[in-house]
Amino acid sequence: MSDQPQESTRVRRPPHRPAFDPYVQPWVASTHAFTAVPPERLTVEAVRSVLGANIQRPLDIPDESARRYPGREGTPVEAAVLVPLVMRPDGLTVLLTQRTAHLNDHAGQISFPGGKIEISDEDAVAAALRETEEETGLSRDFVQVLGGLPRYLTSTGFAITPVTALVEPGFTLSPDNFEVAEIFEVPLSFLTDPANFRLHRAELADGSARQYYSAPWNQYFIWGATAAMLLGMCQILSEAAVQGAQQK
Repeated sequence: MSDQPQESTRVRRPPHRPAFDPYVQPWVASTHAFTAVPPERLTVEAVRSVLGANIQRPLDIPDESARRYPGREGTPVEAAVLVPLVMRPDGLTVLLTQRTAHLNDHAGQISFPGGKIEISDEDAVAAALRETEEETGLSRDFVQVLGGLPRYLTSTGFAITPVTALVEPGFTLSPDNFEVAEIFEVPLSFLTDPANFRLHRAELADGSARQYYSAPWNQYFIWGATAAMLLGMCQILSEAAVQGAQQK
């Protein structure tokens, strides 16, 4: 998400850092009614048929907005992210970024490319495409927008609209070094198996607790809002696969 002051007309809020170390909190294996998406349901056409719509329904993921961090109360900031599904020969992958460590919001975390919806943006799709191009250099000429995932509210005061898209290979990237430390891809098959997600519980100083998901992959620790939105997409694709099998 864009964090550079000269690119936004919004008032900058105080920097936020988690009150706990997300890497070391105890966890249990996630348990869900939905299962891993079968390989035959992870083809380009199968995914297009499911995600080619604006999907808005409750999902089995934590509601981070139930507890706002101090200084992040009030009306949430509208934001949009792109969920880029790259059409690699060996299967679809999800393109993700690692944010630089000095940013005010979600510093150092793994995230989708995206950011705040500006007045100049026509809609969430336009914001997601603009921010993705600014952050990563991924040209929209390689992007085929599919639809939207359920809006996600964060404890840091963002209301995120995830925009799903297919990405043609052959693109080149030129990351914005102010915002993006690294860009990498994770196989969609890994992220559509709920067994790869962990449910953490962090005890806070005031006696309350914070729950969040993670999906560690190689050296990358995907957690928080990004992990939750990925798990939500896993649920949508898994339930669609079951429904499709029942209709045969």
